Amino acid sequence: MEAFDAVDVIETKRDKKVLSDAQIDWVIDAYTRGVVAEEQMSALAMAVFLNGLTRPELNRWAAAMIASGERLDYSHLSRPTADKHSTGGVGDKITLPLTPLVASFGVGVPQLSGRGLGHTGGTLDKLESIPRWRAALTNDEMYAQMESLGAVICQAGAGLAPADRKLYALRDVTGTVACVPLIASSIMSKKIAEGTGALVLDVKCGSGAFMADLPRARELAQTMVGIGRDHGVTTVALITDMSTPLGLTAGNALEVREAVEVLAGGGPTDVVELTLALAREMLQAAADRIEKTGIPGAGVAPGGAEASRRAGQLRDADVAAALTNGRAMDTWDAMIKAQDGDPHADLPVARHNETLTAEADGYLTSLDALKVGVAAWRLGAGRARKEDPVQAGAGVVMHAKPGDRVTKGQPLVTLHTDEPARFDRARESLADAWTIAPDQPPATSVVLERVA
Repeated sequence: MEAFDAVDVIETKRDKKVLSDAQIDWVIDAYTRGVVAEEQMSALAMAVFLNGLTRPELNRWAAAMIASGERLDYSHLSRPTADKHSTGGVGDKITLPLTPLVASFGVGVPQLSGRGLGHTGGTLDKLESIPRWRAALTNDEMYAQMESLGAVICQAGAGLAPADRKLYALRDVTGTVACVPLIASSIMSKKIAEGTGALVLDVKCGSGAFMADLPRARELAQTMVGIGRDHGVTTVALITDMSTPLGLTAGNALEVREAVEVLAGGGPTDVVELTLALAREMLQAAADRIEKTGIPGAGVAPGGAEASRRAGQLRDADVAAALTNGRAMDTWDAMIKAQDGDPHADLPVARHNETLTAEADGYLTSLDALKVGVAAWRLGAGRARKEDPVQAGAGVVMHAKPGDRVTKGQPLVTLHTDEPARFDRARESLADAWTIAPDQPPATSVVLERVA
């Protein structure tokens, strides 16, 4: 006998009542086991979409999804841990330079990443453009790499929050994706199950992001920070601009090249700005965590002199210098080699390219992130279905960013693909993607707000 009836649970939320802890625990577990049917969970998801969840309900919902699978544990490591999660955007290659940068200061960074779908790129797709690099690691391999190098980027195992995997696919086909409680619990159940002690969230806002406006992005950030903290994870969020693509590239191998430029002390200003901002937040969060819980695997007790010393080192870390003195690059090389990749191998290059030029003199005042992302997707850098292949060399290279002076006939973007038949649809997606005006727009920061 099941403890509850699915229809009763649906009606409770339909009627704007509060679900009990026992109801939530049962419905998530029963759905994972297949006892609650897809159409019943669809109805419950729509009821949540329409009527929301209270904070206690939301925390229990996330906890039930975490409990549906395994939870990784890094307490045996001799390093504190800090993770980063981005809600997704165009040209968002920040994980690539950020992970080795933070790890180079002795913090373990367990980046369990995914593949792209639609106009947003996937970290694993980017790294798989590196010859022989391997995304699949066992838990033991991941723990060993975290202990020895401090950094790992790999695919998440099937055992993490399996309830979320089922519910995520269901939301995609039932019109319940754009629901802050379901988005927040989906993201946070996976990140908490991944076991990190500290978490920094990069919540994108703008045309190329899931949250197009600042109030919705702020609501999502506040909700996720609340879930993290209520589950004992030191959590902070940055709301960042995704009205314009990050950096000058959107595409897999193209973005890897740009990430390596950042690790070599160069790269686009906005990518460097955001990498440093997130690195400082991660090191600060790790320092706070050390003072609160110590480092069990290193025998460092909370509140003692050694904990204070280690926390102080992280707070004083010169992250900008680590991008110019080779420190972060050394960690990058080591982590790519540890997963059988060659960090010095030539990256794939698309067989065909086509350049679009400026139609007038003036200043580039806007460059729409969504339209650039769709163009990269149509060129072969992304996928429409999760089983679709991607082209490693496909994508868009941008030759100017908003605020830059351009002249008529100057290259603005170059399209890259292995299949020239894709150019027409990519050009269509870039119609009205940029604006050129006589006056220079004001300078802006990629970081819009901090939520803690």
